[in-house]
Amino acid sequence: MVQISVANMSKIVGIDLGTTNSLVATVDSGIPLVIADVNGQRLTPSVVHFPTANGQPVVGHEANRVRAIKPSETVYSVKRFIGRRGAEHFAEEMLVTYPVKGGTGAVTIPMHGRDFTPEEISAEVLKKLKRDAEDYLGEPVTRAVITVPAYFNDAQRNATKRAGELAGFTVERIINEPTAAALAYGLDKLKEKSKIAVYDLGGGTFDLSVLELNSGVFQVLATNGNTRLGGDDLDKRVVEFLIEKIEAGFSHAKTPGRQESKSESGVLRLCALARDDLVLLSRIREAVEQAKIKLSTETEAEIALPFLTPDFSFSCKLTRAELEELTRDIITRTRPHCLRALADAKIEPKDLDQVILAGGQTRMPLVRKFVGELFGCGEFEETRGGIRLGTDFHKPKGPQLNTSQNPDEAVALGAAIQAEILSGGFKNVLLLDVTPLSLGVETFGGLMNVLIPRNSTIPVKAGEMFTTAVDKQRSMLIHVLQGERERAKDNWSLGKFTIEFESAPRGVPRVGVQFEIDANGILHALARDTKTGREKIVEVKSAVDVDDAAVQQMVEESVEHAFTDLAARRWIEAKLRADETLAATRKALADCADEIEPDYRTKIETAACEVESALATENSEAGAGLRRAEVSAAETTPECQHKEIAPPVLAASATQSGDLKRLQAAIAALDEITKPLADLLMDKAMEAMLRKRGMIQ
Repeated sequence: MVQISVANMSKIVGIDLGTTNSLVATVDSGIPLVIADVNGQRLTPSVVHFPTANGQPVVGHEANRVRAIKPSETVYSVKRFIGRRGAEHFAEEMLVTYPVKGGTGAVTIPMHGRDFTPEEISAEVLKKLKRDAEDYLGEPVTRAVITVPAYFNDAQRNATKRAGELAGFTVERIINEPTAAALAYGLDKLKEKSKIAVYDLGGGTFDLSVLELNSGVFQVLATNGNTRLGGDDLDKRVVEFLIEKIEAGFSHAKTPGRQESKSESGVLRLCALARDDLVLLSRIREAVEQAKIKLSTETEAEIALPFLTPDFSFSCKLTRAELEELTRDIITRTRPHCLRALADAKIEPKDLDQVILAGGQTRMPLVRKFVGELFGCGEFEETRGGIRLGTDFHKPKGPQLNTSQNPDEAVALGAAIQAEILSGGFKNVLLLDVTPLSLGVETFGGLMNVLIPRNSTIPVKAGEMFTTAVDKQRSMLIHVLQGERERAKDNWSLGKFTIEFESAPRGVPRVGVQFEIDANGILHALARDTKTGREKIVEVKSAVDVDDAAVQQMVEESVEHAFTDLAARRWIEAKLRADETLAATRKALADCADEIEPDYRTKIETAACEVESALATENSEAGAGLRRAEVSAAETTPECQHKEIAPPVLAASATQSGDLKRLQAAIAALDEITKPLADLLMDKAMEAMLRKRGMIQ
């Protein structure tokens, strides 16, 4: 008899853990729905207030209301800090109304004498969602699917998973937000080979993903985005505008020569101190957020800030046109990410069938207009005058801009659908995500050897076989990298670990290195000594050292420096070959010293000197390290052929380029002139073998 765990039979819920708002959803009788709390609210603000050191945290709408009164004790937008170090954040990101500790370590939020991690703060929001789900379902809820931005790295995904576990969940799956949104829009009902773009602009992050439907399978063709771009940036821009407007209004209203009144002086001082006055800043931000939401459906909104000082209140009208003028450049910053995703997917906007919107910020009319223009979304042609025959004029010219779903709820609904798929409720849809950047290892000469290319569908495994470059080497340092550049130093270091093996001459040890990215997008690295079977498996968590804001910059730099990077790779590879050729030549000259003529030796030494002279044109020196093993299919076991294998690294900084053509010509000349020497070595080796077997005396 097998005991079945009750926890394993509990309902799986879908959760959108957002920067601004969070939601929990489920599937009831085949219909996905967002669960409301006891007050009927479906959106829970991702805000946590800590009233006292030992008091119970206040979460959601109540915390949001307290935020304006006690901003230093109320945490919001903590998703921007999760899984990252303080050194990775821009100064403006740290401008929140609550204390934040950064530095080189992980970000923490000090409250009442205790340092809270972003995971612990997020866990409080998740606990509230868990209670709401349990109240609705009438049973314990212990399992969840949680969404993350497509550009969250390994450390951020792990941190999100830890937050779920701290809240009492077993996190069944971490999935990308754009992928979840596609499910919510019911795109599995589209025709075969349909292509969809998911434009997801939330409170703190932006993603653009391109998906294709194949036999009921959603495959993410490409994804691109920015984890530091969202509605919060628009709010900050309008807050600055309001502060300047208050100050400018008094400056212009003041009559020349008239002494400044106490009220005016107080207001001007207030403007100067606004960025440091946490209560005032929180009040202005709350008013801005409400006005921004209102302007999605109306053309103007009243902003009222009563009693900024005891004898002064401020109010003004903000029009939709003013809001759009203030924030247009921020929305435009999503353009390069969209174009890059399309380029990675190798399609043009006209090849898309639909463009769908996710994230509350996409309610903004400017965003919808921008997306429609960027992707050339088709509208019905309206011809004035004349007679129109046929139906061709009713056909859209571009992809459909699908706004049928509530963008605030789309991601949570998609997560609920994914949860139902995992529990066996829905059987005809499958999601396949992709890796946003290439993953590989550093090899001898400071180069990056890619094991899993960018935009590979996950889950995925890949690997290679590597060997040593130094005699009697007893260990290898596996240096895991992420990025698109040729040289290791230009990519991100995700982590390092060491595999030990028996001492042996260079080129003899065989170490298989394997990368595996699981369904949650979390990377596991394995290194195995093929002789002893000794292996080490590491869940790579040091991706926390990666600066997410540099994701797009890295992609752009890989294009910008493509030619110089390729030139450097070619030089390094030629240099390694030159070093090996010189070493082999000198050893051959020593072994055959009595068999070669002085003139022939002089020719070889002259050619070798030319190789050394060509090497001297190099701009910088590379350190020692690990070189890739040239293992034939016959030497490689089937296991090694089909698993991902990661390379160990002893290499120092990557080299710059030198006179490549001269070096290549010198190597070719040395190869040509040493052919007779190679034949002589072969004859000596054959003779030695025959003597050993007693076939000759």
